[in-house]
Amino acid sequence: MEFFKELFFGVSDLWGGGVAHSVLILALTISLGVMLGKIKVAGISLGVTWILFVGIFLSHFGMRIQPNLLHFLKEFGLILFVYSIGLQVGPGFFSAFKKGGMQLNLVATIHVCLGVLATVILFYVSGLPITTMVGILSGAVTNTPGLGAAQQAFSDMTHGNAPDIAMGYAVAYPLGVIGMIGTLIAMRYIFRVNPKVEEDKAQASTNDNENSAISLSLQVRNEALEGKTINELAELLGRNIVISRVHHVGMEQEIVNASTVLHLDDELRVVTTVKDASSVIAFIGKTVDAQWDTKTSKLISRRILITKPELNGKKLGELELRNSFGISITRVNRAGVDLVATPSLTLQMGDRVTIVGDEKGIKHTEKLLGNSLKRLDHPNLIPIFIGIALGVVLGSIPFAFPGIPQPVKLGLAGGPLIVSILISRFGPKYKLVTYTTMSANLMLREIGIAIFLACVGLEAGEGFVKTIVEQQGYIWVGYGALITIVPMLIAGFIGRYGFKLNYYTLIGVLSGATTNPPALAFSNDSTNCDAPSVGYATVYPLSMFLRVLTAQLLILMLL
Repeated sequence: MEFFKELFFGVSDLWGGGVAHSVLILALTISLGVMLGKIKVAGISLGVTWILFVGIFLSHFGMRIQPNLLHFLKEFGLILFVYSIGLQVGPGFFSAFKKGGMQLNLVATIHVCLGVLATVILFYVSGLPITTMVGILSGAVTNTPGLGAAQQAFSDMTHGNAPDIAMGYAVAYPLGVIGMIGTLIAMRYIFRVNPKVEEDKAQASTNDNENSAISLSLQVRNEALEGKTINELAELLGRNIVISRVHHVGMEQEIVNASTVLHLDDELRVVTTVKDASSVIAFIGKTVDAQWDTKTSKLISRRILITKPELNGKKLGELELRNSFGISITRVNRAGVDLVATPSLTLQMGDRVTIVGDEKGIKHTEKLLGNSLKRLDHPNLIPIFIGIALGVVLGSIPFAFPGIPQPVKLGLAGGPLIVSILISRFGPKYKLVTYTTMSANLMLREIGIAIFLACVGLEAGEGFVKTIVEQQGYIWVGYGALITIVPMLIAGFIGRYGFKLNYYTLIGVLSGATTNPPALAFSNDSTNCDAPSVGYATVYPLSMFLRVLTAQLLILMLL
């Protein structure tokens, strides 16, 4: 019996209670939490947040880890989590602010600010400590990095811990999930949404991605193009365009080059962007139903992966593939999005290029580009750990703001998040290979969040029940519900009637503004279109950054 007691409850004279004890408690907390997270009630699941509740339960009954070890594991798990998020969203972070993305991010920013305002009002009305209110805020909007940022800010200021941050988060989180999904359902009736009409409009809008690539078969009808070369056509047009093949009247189709001469009635295989398509068609001639992949043609089309690190950051034009091998690259698929293969396009590891040419030319191109899945599966650890190191340094730099008594730090949540966004976006331009497979990124992220939530639960569990019973913690649930529902309804009205957003885009934006995966899952299940996912992805990076920053500011300004 003494053996099991030491294994589960630790040994007082060993740091952390003993290695076996610490690993066992952490593993039990995570495994039981993940298993419970698979349970759904009315189609809703709390997911990995169950790890937090299992940690609270085990800690309540005395199964704990030594505080110093617990603190290290918690912060390290948080760093892994936010860094992997940054790697995922970084490539699209800055493009999210262009044109329509500005409106969506403005709605998300309004939602974040309203939540912070509600928290400040409740702080003064209720008299609760700001640490408790920030925990309730983080739970009400289901934002775990915000929780970590608040704990980090408190620790930097006082060199101590505030368990009520985690307790406020744990109390408010369940209703944060349920309340948000219920509010999204209520909006459908408040706004009198016709699901079929909204879905058709959303589908049409989603398909009209102006920067994505589109293939056209065009017949030359513009007499001014008679005798002009492909290079001259591109200069006259001044648009993003790639012409891969030409079919002269009475001849076989062939690969074009810069000096290929055009004639009236030639049929061209053109790749351009959605936004430029109408201009390209009007300038060249008209669309035709041409057959390019005929059995008699010697030309074939193939997709090849870029897997050689030395190509990372190179411009497509620098490779001179058309002159060297007589092939044409028509488009580049990056993270599921087709891009027009212009000479100025910067290549990245993991890009999948579409090549048209003969068998010999494509084989030579394949050797040059790599096309090795095994090479992609090998993780690039250098940018990950260099990025984490730089993120920790950035997060530790104090920034002084007027009116704030203590310097603001980005902390161990904000620093690595910003560095990972920057390194994934600009790394390839400086020959830094930042590519990680989706499965590797997901594994890193899930391990990080699991360790973090387990440690938060084990840290908060000792006084959790006492807080709920003796300190009227059940009132915190009501405060959390207000922070969840009221800002969402106001932001929803602004998005719907102020910015005329489609309902399915709007619920994706609101899900992203709270960084709430269960709400996104509900939104996706309610429609066949991709509008909720697009809205979520557009606002997620900025919302995550604002949640991390405002959680710290509330602690620093009101503590």
